Amino acid sequence: MSTSFDKRQEGFEKKFALDEEQKFKAEARRNKLLGLWVADKLGIIGDAAAAYAKEVVAADFEQPGDNDVVHKVMRDLAAKNVALTEQELRARMDTLLAEAVAQVKAGT
Repeated sequence: MSTSFDKRQEGFEKKFALDEEQKFKAEARRNKLLGLWVADKLGIIGDAAAAYAKEVVAADFEQPGDNDVVHKVMRDLAAKNVALTEQELRARMDTLLAEAVAQVKAGT
């Protein structure tokens, strides 16, 4: 027999799982948007830009946190002599995360 406590706990677990899924989707979306933004700075267009964005998304699976994405992008920018500080990059990532969260919540 399940109690109201059991039902409440199950509700919290489902909400946590949904929140984690939405967080994952938002971070992946942010990384895609970041990849497209950086591709533009690198002069990459069209299908190559989409492919680069996928590389940025994939880079996020190397280590927990954002450092793997930051390091990949900073290396790529430096290789093409594109001046951008890590602080500027992280600020852009924050802006894009807010945009990505809104898109995920809207279902777009």
